[in-house]
Amino acid sequence: MHRNRLQTTIRQNAILSGRGYWSGREVQMEFCPADENSGIAFVRTDLPGQPRIQANVLNRVKGPRRTTLVTGGTCVEMVEHVLAALAGLKIDNCEIRVDEPEMPGFDGSCSDFVESLIRAGIETQTSPKTVWVIRDVIRVGNEHCWIQSEPSPTGQFELGYQLNYWQPSIGQQEFSCVITRERFQKDIARARTFVLKSEANLLQQQGLGLHVSYDDILVFDDSFGPIGNELRYTNECARHKVLDMIGDLALVGADIEGRFTAYRSGHQLNAQMANALINHAEIFSGYFDSVRKSA
Repeated sequence: MHRNRLQTTIRQNAILSGRGYWSGREVQMEFCPADENSGIAFVRTDLPGQPRIQANVLNRVKGPRRTTLVTGGTCVEMVEHVLAALAGLKIDNCEIRVDEPEMPGFDGSCSDFVESLIRAGIETQTSPKTVWVIRDVIRVGNEHCWIQSEPSPTGQFELGYQLNYWQPSIGQQEFSCVITRERFQKDIARARTFVLKSEANLLQQQGLGLHVSYDDILVFDDSFGPIGNELRYTNECARHKVLDMIGDLALVGADIEGRFTAYRSGHQLNAQMANALINHAEIFSGYFDSVRKSA
């Protein structure tokens, strides 16, 4: 039986800055300690009143290639890597103050966020963390791309991803592991996002990512790749998909006991799974009532 761990926050503020992949704009962000039971929240310091956006799936809106949260017309986007860093380190309560809507991209992984948070230190609080236990099989998607969750025989949080690209430069890859703080830091946090060269060209033709070079992100030629860069892991693309899953599933705001298997899925299906978990979790109705009130 799983024992609830105690919630955590960070010991001191951590400031870092970088450039958003999509907009190319410089953004400064500051991780700040937060009270227990407050969860993860973004604060837009550049806007009047400094509006607050709670990180939960009820605030997520549909959008291409990234995770965007909106409250009252105010948004933050590309939040999945920030959320993955916090969730992977098991930091539950944190306020993230930003002066732009888009989070910095750095190298396409979440290692910069992780290093900054580790330097800030992790502080244990007094309230227990909510735990959800998957007791039935839940599946979203179709025969071409899907995510399935099922009970974990060991009472752990396990993620597995099966990647299948027709382009030989990426091809078929798999990665799975039990998500612990140690495994996250060693095997997942440094895995970078990736695109095909044809996709990158199309995005730049649309005026997006104009400053991004082959040094900044993994760009694969249709036959060879990555271009002008080297892989950190032979299955780095599959590992990054697991990183994205950690960040997107963190929007449910609870620890999870269950085994998840994903096939060719992305942010949209991750969100569908998070919503499906909410719809299947009647025993956590009190928790969800509080989440809805903060949305």
